[in-house]
Amino acid sequence: MTEKTFEQRVQDSIDTIRPMLQNDGGDCELVAIEGNVVKIRFRGACQGCPGAAMTLKMGIERRLREDIPEIEEVVAVR
Repeated sequence: MTEKTFEQRVQDSIDTIRPMLQNDGGDCELVAIEGNVVKIRFRGACQGCPGAAMTLKMGIERRLREDIPEIEEVVAVR
């Protein structure tokens, strides 16, 4: 069995979060990984939502760091 790449591990973790965002009419996608910083883009209802910053840090970043401890930060890009 082949070991997953860092990017595959990040994408798999994001995929576990996406259904919760989609339930509220939003979504997110992986844009890039620079070093140990993950860049995502919000879609749908999440774009411009006042709660997006909290969702990013307390939801997405927390989950990704639990799954992949070497991640330093998750940031949103446009």
